[in-house]
Amino acid sequence: MTKQKITSFGEYIRQLREQAELPLRKVAAQLDIDPSLLGKIERSERQPTKEIIEGIAKIFNEDAKYLHKQYISDQIAYKIIDEEADLDTLKVAERKIEYLKSNRQK
Repeated sequence: MTKQKITSFGEYIRQLREQAELPLRKVAAQLDIDPSLLGKIERSERQPTKEIIEGIAKIFNEDAKYLHKQYISDQIAYKIIDEEADLDTLKVAERKIEYLKSNRQK
């Protein structure tokens, strides 16, 4: 079993682009965004919209749900770091998610 290398969402997007040997400007043009915005997304300085994530999935033939999970996991990780929380906080959040989901269905 091989371990998948952990990267940020932006680093993963940059890897996809570099593996495809596509310049930043060409990918940005396909996404209909400014190349500087794509560069900032790759450096985790800006957040992509859902439409940008879906566009990236199409360009690189990736699963959009997988990319979205990678993006959301970054957001959760940054929030935990910013709040100086610990893994117990994640456990509480997991229980709270189940509670909130069950209340939504009522």
